[in-house]
Amino acid sequence: MIADVLTDAGTRMDKAVDVAKEDFATVRTGRANPQMFQKILVNYYGTPTPLEQLASLQNNEARTIIVTPYDKTALKDIEQAIRDTPNLGANPTNDGTIVRVTLPELTAERRKEYVKIVRNKGEDAKVSVRNIRRKAKDDLDALKSEVGDDDVARGEKELEQLTKTHIDAIDDALKRKESELLEI
Repeated sequence: MIADVLTDAGTRMDKAVDVAKEDFATVRTGRANPQMFQKILVNYYGTPTPLEQLASLQNNEARTIIVTPYDKTALKDIEQAIRDTPNLGANPTNDGTIVRVTLPELTAERRKEYVKIVRNKGEDAKVSVRNIRRKAKDDLDALKSEVGDDDVARGEKELEQLTKTHIDAIDDALKRKESELLEI
């Protein structure tokens, strides 16, 4: 029973770390990266639809992304969604068949802003991991009458180690992203 609680908590913490890494990837660095467009929603026939379902994304140059829509009628909507996306700072151009997104050079001030955004996302991920730990600890406390205090105490130590491992993974990903952002 304790092993089940720990396994479930570990799986959920793994997902929280993966989500944090995906969130970090959506913050732009000096280079263009198709993952930055992962969370952009396009108003497609009145329905918010992820951009990656409506178009292919190619990065031909360091600061340019080519967006090729599968349905040419969505071209204007895709262009508008990219233009309206905060923290991207891009001005897309539409030539009738593709949308070309050229990202401007990042200033030192803008890089620092992005570092703050990434740190906030990292803190949110850590809070998520801690919430998973709290729920698992409550589940372990509920098992005290069935398995005994010693086993629950051992399970809590394992839970703390599991939590520390996942928080460290988030910190490592955060450090990599910060260095990537501050790299000129």
